[in-house]
This record gives sequence, C-alpha cells and structure tokens, in this order.
Amino acid sequence: MHRLFALGLAFLRFWTPPEKWRELVELDRDPRSYSLSRLDALRRIHYTAFVAGLCLLGNYYFKNLGQVEHLFIPIIRLINPALSDLNALHQWMYYSLLREVWWAADYMIFYGIIPMLFIRFFLKDPIADYGWRWNNTHLHLTKYAFLLIPIMGMAISASYRSDFTDHYPFYRLSSRSVSDWLMWEICYVTQFIFLEFFFRGFLLNALRPAIGANAVWFMVLPYLMIHFSKPWLEATGAIFFGLFLGILALQNRSIWGGFMVHCGLALCMDVAALMQKNALPSQWLP
Repeated sequence: MHRLFALGLAFLRFWTPPEKWRELVELDRDPRSYSLSRLDALRRIHYTAFVAGLCLLGNYYFKNLGQVEHLFIPIIRLINPALSDLNALHQWMYYSLLREVWWAADYMIFYGIIPMLFIRFFLKDPIADYGWRWNNTHLHLTKYAFLLIPIMGMAISASYRSDFTDHYPFYRLSSRSVSDWLMWEICYVTQFIFLEFFFRGFLLNALRPAIGANAVWFMVLPYLMIHFSKPWLEATGAIFFGLFLGILALQNRSIWGGFMVHCGLALCMDVAALMQKNALPSQWLP
C-alpha cells in the first residue's frame, strides 16, 4: 500500500509545471549546456536552424509518393515490366502500400540522413552522441510509463469518436490482410525512429551547447506544427508530449525511451480504431 501511494505521488509530481521547471533548471546547470563561446553559439544556432528548416521543408513536400513517383518508373520497370507507366503503377494492388514505404523513406532521408551528414561533417561530432545510445533510459522507464499510460487511455476513449476512426490507421488498407497490417506497422515504426532522432536527438543535442535547456522549447514548436494536420486534441497534446520527451531525452541523452512511447501509443491507436470498425485483419495475404 505504501509503495502504491508513493507511486501515485510520483505520478502526480511528474505532471506538475514546477517539476518540469526544476528539471529544466537542472539541465541548464549541466556542463553540457552553454559550453560554446558566444560567437560559436551564434554560428551553431544559425546553421542548425537552417538545416532543420530544409529538413522540415523537404519532409513535408516530398512525403507524398505522387510528387516523386515519376522518378522511380525506370527502376520499377526493371523490377516489374508490367508496371511500365504511371497508370499501370496506380492500378497495382500494392500501390497504396508503396506510398507508405516511400513515406517512411522520406522520414529516413530528411529526418535521418541529412541531419547525420550535418553532424558528422559540419559539427564534426560523433553521430552516436546524438541520442543513439541507450545510456540511462532504463532508469527512467517509470517516467515514460507515466507519460504513455494516460495518453493511451485518452486514445482508447477517443476511438469511440468517428473523427478518430476516420483518421486511423493512416494506411487505409491495413485491414485488408495481416501482411498489409504488418508492413504498415513496420513503416510506422521506422519513421518514428527518425522522427525521434530529428527532434529529440539532432535538435536538442546540436543546440544545447549554445542555448542550454532552451533547446527543448526550440524543438517543441516545430514538433507541434507537424501535428497541425492531426485531430486538435492530438495537436494540443504534442506541446506537452514534446516538452516531457525533450526533458527525458536530455536527461538520458537517448531517443529510445521516446521511440518506445511513440510505438506503444501508435499501436494502441491503430488497434483501437480497427476494433471499433470491426476491421481487424484475419487473412494473411490480400
């Protein structure tokens, strides 16, 4: 009983603004914050913001396969001569799934590869230092659970609304077969790796030496904006979600806790939506 009471107090404290403020102050006092000279800090902010803007721009405008599919026709023709033009490609039974594969690849390019090249050749830092290590993530698993469990509860409650079931899963044919659903979830999980790296790995760690814990708020704003196409409750939650995950990522110097939270929430929302529509896949192939 005593342990349960202590856990309840820890849960309530986790969500309070004073606790977040205390954690931000502690991060600001860490030697890794404000470690650059004024001129080097200005240079770091200048180029990091520029690269981040290019990545956000590219991710948004190229994530739709329809915008770039003509570039892949020669490759597709070599693999399958029957798909030799766009009309044939659009009629292909796996075209919708191909769109999701490209969506995940787009995240890998703009949220992964480009920031990694910038880190390696411009900042000249080890890429592994930008959140790829596990570090102390296991010491904060309770905090990640405090973040995930209530949001999963809200997602399950929202699954009874038509606007939720109309929105999830993003891949409309995920209920067609088990293989469709598995391939979609693999794409979904893949893009979360690079999403977490870009926001909680690249932006936070590139800017922390220049602006300290303020890097969290620098990251939260674009993270909120990429959720503007989502239902308004999810977009609102992105402010707090981004703040809490940002603090934890700096404390752990790792993206993997945030990745696990995202995967758990995404799987919960997809399954809840499919169950509400009585559309869980039953056959292996379409």
